[in-house]
Amino acid sequence: MITLVLGGTRSGKSEVAESLAAAIPGGPVTYVATGAATDDDMAARIAAHRARRPASWTTVEAGADLPAALGPLPAAGVVVVDSLGTWVAAGAELAPDVDGLCAALRAREGDTIVVSDEVGLGVHATTDVGLRFADALGELNRAVADIAERVLLVVAGRVLPLERATATHPRTS
Repeated sequence: MITLVLGGTRSGKSEVAESLAAAIPGGPVTYVATGAATDDDMAARIAAHRARRPASWTTVEAGADLPAALGPLPAAGVVVVDSLGTWVAAGAELAPDVDGLCAALRAREGDTIVVSDEVGLGVHATTDVGLRFADALGELNRAVADIAERVLLVVAGRVLPLERATATHPRTS
């Protein structure tokens, strides 16, 4: 099963994903990290994430090629990918391999929990690179949501399940 966990900065999305992974019985958990310590703040965030995870979990540093990093992982067991936002930001030209990632996620037999930033609810970006990042991540989030069996939105530590959009909506007056 693929689960997408969306949320804003400091919303609790990673903790939710980690709790979901810990609750799935039988099998190892592999944590696929996409972030790199580019400054002191990011280093502190990474350290906090590491400190929260059980020692029995394996950590894989994905680097720029997240689909390739998912390929050699064990078919069984749980994988947590944290997070798509840092993967997009680190990629060349803010052009993630959406098709490659979706194919790698679909190819897994075990449960996969994907964490991503929801950037569409914030202030409209004022720079070209900010706009391109929001567009790229928004499109990636939609593609992963399309293949996910479950999508959750985390707001202020609270979890809201999101339903698939319907083709027709009832008219309201």
